[in-house]
Parts: sequence; C-alpha cells; structure tokens
Amino acid sequence: MLKKTLICVTVLVVFLALPLILKGRTRSPLLGPDLRDTEYDEVSFDNRLAGIRIAGMLFLPDSEGPHPTVVIIHGSGPSRRDSRWYLSTAANLQAHGVAVLLPDKRGCERSEGEWVGASFEELATDSCSAVNFIRTQSIFVPSTVGLIGMSQGGWIAPIVANECEGVEFVVSMSGAAVTTEDQLVYEEQNNISHYTYGFIARLVAPWSAKRLQQMDHIAAYMGFDPIPYWQTVDVPVLFAFGGADENVPVRASIDRLQEHGLGHFMVEVYADGGHAIRDPQTSSVSDAFLNDLVDFIDAADTADSHE
Repeated sequence: MLKKTLICVTVLVVFLALPLILKGRTRSPLLGPDLRDTEYDEVSFDNRLAGIRIAGMLFLPDSEGPHPTVVIIHGSGPSRRDSRWYLSTAANLQAHGVAVLLPDKRGCERSEGEWVGASFEELATDSCSAVNFIRTQSIFVPSTVGLIGMSQGGWIAPIVANECEGVEFVVSMSGAAVTTEDQLVYEEQNNISHYTYGFIARLVAPWSAKRLQQMDHIAAYMGFDPIPYWQTVDVPVLFAFGGADENVPVRASIDRLQEHGLGHFMVEVYADGGHAIRDPQTSSVSDAFLNDLVDFIDAADTADSHE
C-alpha cells in the first residue's frame, strides 16, 4: 500500500514538474544603445498641478529644424535612463530628424514626486507639462508635437491627448485597449503558465489578479477603460503591437478598437515581436517598427504643415 502511494506521489510530482522541465528557457536581454553613447541635453520643467519638478533628457537631431517632436510616456514601475527599450526608440527617432523628450518618471532618477499610488490621470499631468515645456522652450523649434505611450503609457496617452492642448499625433507602443482588470488577468495567466499547465493558469489567474489589485502601485489604476478617451482623440493615431505579447492581449485590444468605432486608427502587428516589439533574430527593437514609426510621424508632420 505504501509502495503504491509513493508511486502515485512520484507520478503526480513528475506530472506537475513537466511544465518546468519542458518550458525551461532563457531569453536574451534586449540589445540597444548604451546611455553613455547617446547625445542629449538635460532639461527640467514644473508640473504646477502636482507641485513637482520633472527632469528629463532631450534628444535633438543634428539636422536643421523645425523638428517634429515626441514626448515619451513611461510604462509601469519605475523608470531608468539606461533602459534600452526607451533609448532604442529615442535614438532612432533622433537619427531620423525627430526630437524626443524622455522625461524621468515622477519619483525616479532626477524627477520629484512619487509614482506609487498615482492614478493615470495624475501621471498624465506630468506628460501634459512635458508637452507645454516643448511648446514654450527656446532650445529648438518644434513643428508638430506628439506622444509615444509605451506599454502602460498607452493608457495614459489618450488622457493627455484629450486634456492637453497642442498634441498632434499619438502612438501607443504595446499599449492595451482593454480594461486594466482584463489586462492584468491576461498577464497573470501568461506569467503563471510558465510554471504549470495552461488550464491551471487559466483557473488561477483571476484569483492571482485580484490579489495583485490590492497592491498600492496597481490599485491606483484599477477600473480604467481607455476606450472612452480614445473615442474623443481626433488626431492621427498608431497602435503598434508585438505578436505573442504576453503582457497585452493584442487580438482583444484590436477587436475592442474595431467594436467601438475606432477602426480608422492605424494598427500594426509585428510577428513574434513580444511586448518590446523586438526582432527575435537580433534581440533588438524591430527595425520594421522603428521605420514605420518614423514614417507615421513624418506623415503626421507633413499633413499638419499643409493645414
């Protein structure tokens, strides 16, 4: 009897351990520019609504202006200046005649304030202050000014576009169009599936997501639906997704855009790109995406100059 029990336990342990054995994998780090090799100006500006000062890096092209300009909106968690995801986007745009303001997220690097517990609406005031800074500074002459919301920043971008004057195009890079609750469940399901079977991950994910919703840095933005904000954005918009993104439900996001009358937005999906829209062959941000991003900004800039 004891022998049979041990055999059953052994079989169960092996069964449960199979996903760890079969799915064991390592992912190479994202490659991209090193902060030490980039050229930028230190800038800072006030968010008067929040009573904080925001610092950042201004990437200016070598070419003669005026330049189309983007303000990058950070994703979740703290920001780091040496993030190769952000630097890849900023450096490529800089090399193609687009100026980039990459602010330090509030409470990170050289910016004042605290991002933990801040709502999307509160974080949006930081980006709006960045747009106002671009419009009023005397360092260079901007032509059009737009936003690139990266990951969670894709939820914040339409808030800024609605509440801040002077936003002339918007890019959502790996940003979800579903609610915050739906995105969190999807992300948890994929996180858990690396350690167990898919059917178990689907059962556990809703419970795990509810637990995470109690954390300060997540609770602040629960109950958010980006669609009402996107429905009132009347400037050119590009949604860029990486195929098989484990953080953002790409198909569900595209479906929601279409279901709510937003099918006119430009949508591009880059196969096998994942959340960082990386090229699996080079482990760097996809050149196809970076080229499309430049083309989209140039088109928005040209259209605005003809109005």
